[in-house]
Amino acid sequence: MSQTAIQGILHQLECVLLGKPQQIRLALACILARGHLLIEDLPGMGKTSLSHALAQTLGLSYQRIQFTSDMLPADILGVSIFDKHQAQFVFHPGPIFKQMILADEINRASPKTQSALLEAMAEQQITVDGITHSLPSPFFVIATQNPTDQSGTFPLPESQLDRFMMRLSIGYPNLAAELAMLKQGHRETAQVLPQCIDPMTLRQLQSQVEEVTASDALLQYILALVEHSRAQTESYGLSPRASKALLQAAKAWALIQGRHYAVPEDVQAIFSPVAEHRVRSSSQLQGEAISEKILAQVNPIR
Repeated sequence: MSQTAIQGILHQLECVLLGKPQQIRLALACILARGHLLIEDLPGMGKTSLSHALAQTLGLSYQRIQFTSDMLPADILGVSIFDKHQAQFVFHPGPIFKQMILADEINRASPKTQSALLEAMAEQQITVDGITHSLPSPFFVIATQNPTDQSGTFPLPESQLDRFMMRLSIGYPNLAAELAMLKQGHRETAQVLPQCIDPMTLRQLQSQVEEVTASDALLQYILALVEHSRAQTESYGLSPRASKALLQAAKAWALIQGRHYAVPEDVQAIFSPVAEHRVRSSSQLQGEAISEKILAQVNPIR
């Protein structure tokens, strides 16, 4: 049943984002692993289309928040307004109270506004005026950002980057996919996609990810990668949160591949999307991938 559902989801998403099966599988693995997703690319690459298609396909309530330089935290979280009839302040929820949030062009907002998402992403709750409000379940943030060398951007601080389980770049489509997109026109848009599963089924798939087994040898391989990253002088080392993210993402990738056990190839498939934005500083986002160097220097433990 789970494989039928997963294959149906993948097929539908591939009809929207043409020629990018790897990126689609990684995005789905991130959600199945209960993680948040950061997509960095040039404008017009399909970042928004992918996030909307995921929400429609998975049956999740969806809200797009366009980040701008003048946005305030209250524009995201909500605000308490005095109600004279009740003679008390009443909280008016902001757009974050949806199951899937698209934080569009997140790095165009100030660091103060970016930080409004930290508690929501880490603990699935927000605090306004000293009162804690729970967010819907499941809850995911998909953030998009333009390359940091473009004007009007504020680099995400490392603490914010670390809240994202994966960072992806969609990239240009190949010519065959772009030709198919031109012929397709607007027939396969996210707004008209049918719902493949409901939130309850999604939670069941997430539970199946937890049940995927990982051998001691696989855990040692993950730890070897993490330890090697900490020995690099030109980059940051991976944190314990990153170790957990590597394991969860590898399990989700294994489930997508139709297995109930994880193998080193699963770790290798997800390592760069999970690790790259953590080992680099915000000023190192261009150039050779540090995560690929780490992966090449550590052999799997069989």
